[in-house]
Amino acid sequence: MKVAAKSVAAIAGVLAMTPAVHAQETHPSHQITMIVPFAAGGPSDVIARILGETMAKHLKQSIVIENVAGAGGTTGSARVAAAKPDGYTLLAGSMGSHVAAPVLYSNLKYDSRKDFEPIALTVHAPAVVVARKTMPATNLKEFIAYLKANSGKVSQGHGGVGASSHMACLLFNAEAGAKVNVVSYRGSGPALNDVVAGQIDYVCDQTMGMTEQIKAGTVKAFAIASAERSPVLPSVPTAKEGGLPRYDLSIWSAIFAPKGTPDAVVKALNSAVDKTLDDKSVNDRLMALGGTAAPKKERSPKYLADLVSKETVRWEPILKTAVAAAASAPEQKK
Repeated sequence: MKVAAKSVAAIAGVLAMTPAVHAQETHPSHQITMIVPFAAGGPSDVIARILGETMAKHLKQSIVIENVAGAGGTTGSARVAAAKPDGYTLLAGSMGSHVAAPVLYSNLKYDSRKDFEPIALTVHAPAVVVARKTMPATNLKEFIAYLKANSGKVSQGHGGVGASSHMACLLFNAEAGAKVNVVSYRGSGPALNDVVAGQIDYVCDQTMGMTEQIKAGTVKAFAIASAERSPVLPSVPTAKEGGLPRYDLSIWSAIFAPKGTPDAVVKALNSAVDKTLDDKSVNDRLMALGGTAAPKKERSPKYLADLVSKETVRWEPILKTAVAAAASAPEQKK
């Protein structure tokens, strides 16, 4: 009877295993969705597709990229924050969704430091300022002079309030002392398309979404916000060379899961990202677009969690000052 009782207890223990424990042992057993909180074609989308392709091979499951654009990346980010924490819904997040948005939105539906499980930091890329190819200015100083001389007439686009492209131009305009008309899009991809078409005058965003157009000559690049020139864009001067030494901005991207995702699942996903960033073909593709894979020491979930907290504290006063400086500029939506 004692043996039977022990057997029953053992069986009961097995049956009592929670779905979460079972999920840890089998993850991933089916397709994963990675949400990009912007329209297709922008840097977040490009990075997610490059990484997702190789991550899928390591996880032995397909990863589908879903673009959920709107409100500067906060609509898609909020969807992931509210998703089931089972490791099958991920967010291709960024400095915009996790640092700028919490500062710029008073009624945000998620807390970037509490509502996600950090998976890994993925890519760094400097910001670059580009304008329509018919812009009469030939260098950064002339461009800034043009912005000031045509205040109220010049149009600048971004991927939505809180997006990295919004943050990049907020800081640029503040440093340059420019007052311009701002046009908000559902992603920096559509904003860049309108610069190429000559519908708006300029945008600022990370090199990952701009390099191909700069190389093709469909836009004019006036400055890159880094200490040194980019090896893939050697003809683009640094902002310091052009007279804006404080315009230095490296935009990072990362992958997050909903809060409560089991530790074993986070570990498996982090391992897949780590192996992906070690892949030479992935590195080559990122570098060709002006991006750099996060170094090994920066890829842990803890590093990413600490980065989000530190960056929010660092950028909050800077962004608020930039917003105040731009307060008089009207904003349109497209």
